[in-house]
Amino acid sequence: MRHKNTVFHDLLKLVPWNTFDALVARHGADDLVRSFTTRHQLIALLYAQFSGAESLRAIETAMGSHQARLYHLGGKAPARSTFADANGSRCPLVFTGLLEHMLAQADRKTRREMKDVVRLIDSTSLHLAGVGCEWARFSADVCGAKAHVIFDPDLGRPVYHSLTAAKINDITAAKEMPIEAGATYVFDLGYYDYEWWARLDAAGCRIVTRFKTNTPLCAAKDLPLAPGTRVMSDRIGFLPARQAKARKNPMADAVREIVVVTDTGKTLRLLSNDLDAPADEIADIYKRRWLIELFFRLMKQTLRIKRLMGRSQNAVRIQLAAALIAHLLLRLAQSIEKSSRGFLDLARLVKANLMHRKSIVDMRAPPPRHYQYPPQYELLLCSA
Repeated sequence: MRHKNTVFHDLLKLVPWNTFDALVARHGADDLVRSFTTRHQLIALLYAQFSGAESLRAIETAMGSHQARLYHLGGKAPARSTFADANGSRCPLVFTGLLEHMLAQADRKTRREMKDVVRLIDSTSLHLAGVGCEWARFSADVCGAKAHVIFDPDLGRPVYHSLTAAKINDITAAKEMPIEAGATYVFDLGYYDYEWWARLDAAGCRIVTRFKTNTPLCAAKDLPLAPGTRVMSDRIGFLPARQAKARKNPMADAVREIVVVTDTGKTLRLLSNDLDAPADEIADIYKRRWLIELFFRLMKQTLRIKRLMGRSQNAVRIQLAAALIAHLLLRLAQSIEKSSRGFLDLARLVKANLMHRKSIVDMRAPPPRHYQYPPQYELLLCSA
């Protein structure tokens, strides 16, 4: 009988394995490894993400029941202790390096002018509890981590991520992020830092964020409002020359204050260093910030980042990278499938058909309208 690949096999074919093998060799991830290689580990991590497995025992049991089919895609059912040891000790740079390569490839295929590139910045919390999470101690009773993400709303995928303990401020992680000259950066009040803003402004980036309620706009000058606009006011001025403790404010250039009222009736004071764009355009750009919140919710609904299987810093880094790789693979599968249905629907179909012998494009195929009996049964039916 001719072998037919599974849905999981089709997804794994989208992984750049040559790059992965090069990363394994560069970091010596398979040195002294006897049987459960780093490739086996990545396949097991992706299986856990796509299938929704909630524990090491569930992965061991489920993958063990599909060992014959895993053979054809280079996978192996891991023992719980072996899998846990690999997550806790293997170099996370192999997985983060693979993710960075895949993100760069996805961005390279969609070439845009840098002035049209929008970057949304935010973080989401990851709850940790149990042995091994002391590195993420937040208080006497709580441990947690933060995933810091730069998100491209046009591509619908992240372009950068990092992991810190929950007690690390968002702006501290943001200062370590790469800056793309000429891009538009959108963020909320957690990134309120004049020094960082000055770095973005010096790189030619457009900033769209919010004023704090106690921040005045000095030497303000009103701008005319376009007819029919939803903007309440539009002014150009300067931030305070001095910060706390009488420090000089490095953000000395003029900024813009745009006051808008949301659909819920909330008044927002938006801040931007773009003095020329229409006020409605700035307001629409800030409104797109909600897309990164939807991305975090989608990740927690479809992938395993709400309940992690390993709690050490190494294991959390590996699992977060594997979750983002799984997200990219689903996005690639969505483009291959060319369906009008949404990402969440695709993730559910993949989970239901993961080890079925069918292709990605056949997952939505309707069943035959009439059951076709084999020829030998047709004769019996006719004689009856």
